[in-house]
Amino acid sequence: MDLYIRHLGRQDYPKTLAAMHVLTQTRTPETPDEIWCLEHPPVFTQGQAGKPEHILHSGDIPVVQSDRGGQVTYHGPGQLVVYLLLDIKRLHYGVRDLVNLIEHALIDTLAQLGVHAYAQAQAPGVYVDTPQVQAAKIAALGLRIRKGCSLHGLSFNLDMDLSPFQQINPCGYAGMPVTQVKTLCPEADMDWVRMQVITQLVNRLGHTQYQHTCDLPSTLD
Repeated sequence: MDLYIRHLGRQDYPKTLAAMHVLTQTRTPETPDEIWCLEHPPVFTQGQAGKPEHILHSGDIPVVQSDRGGQVTYHGPGQLVVYLLLDIKRLHYGVRDLVNLIEHALIDTLAQLGVHAYAQAQAPGVYVDTPQVQAAKIAALGLRIRKGCSLHGLSFNLDMDLSPFQQINPCGYAGMPVTQVKTLCPEADMDWVRMQVITQLVNRLGHTQYQHTCDLPSTLD
């Protein structure tokens, strides 16, 4: 099996972070790649480059230190989180190749909803222009590479409470506007959107054999 696609529902962030580390540290050149699709309870995650001043007011939302790239972001119910646990050396991908792949998977998903989205070289992620604001962020990226393998991935705002983003400088940018699929396409089927993101990612990765499962990885049992 080239790839396992795991649909994991709602998972605690610290537990998921630890599970990613275990899989990455113990995998061998023969270990199949995995994509984990899930959402988290409300949590602010602070990336490796994160600065405390970008958390304006955490309130009752926990702040968790992460080893992904980037600054602070928010995860919560109604947001699709996809972790890509890939042997990028085996796939012959560089980090920038993987970032481009993720961004274009999301851009093409939004295009199928009639939404023009784009990436910005200086700030990884996916952005849209709305009648109200320019360059509103709809998806964030943060990766880590260890032993030639990737962990962490993307968060895509689907149908969620966006107000916690006002408690931080998203990705380290003061006043950065954020938006979500529900605002842009109120009639969109969010289950379809989730599956389309996965389809776009798998097609671009080039895996010829893959299996969808709801089973937890052993590291999350």
